[in-house]
Amino acid sequence: MISQLRAALVTAGDTIPEVFDVTGVACMAGCTRPCTVAYHGHDKATYLFGDIEPGSDVADLVAFARQYAYLHDGWCSSVDRPGKLRKSTLARVPACVATVDAVREDAP
Repeated sequence: MISQLRAALVTAGDTIPEVFDVTGVACMAGCTRPCTVAYHGHDKATYLFGDIEPGSDVADLVAFARQYAYLHDGWCSSVDRPGKLRKSTLARVPACVATVDAVREDAP
């Protein structure tokens, strides 16, 4: 699957304006819904998809890579995701945002 996805992203070329690193990991805690794939970008929501079939879902993964590259915060509705990814989302994790509470005037 990793080599199929890498090759498909190379073939997509300039239609995807970001570079995607494709790596394997031993466990993504999706045991009941393998094969799992994650998308993570700087200051973007992270997505985890499960039940991915290497032979038939690579086109949807590439289509999502193209879409994800254009989303400034990575956020999209399930109905906007391509093909099977509409129903195979295991998690969408918001980007980590550091916040600072306003200093209260009555604080000591």
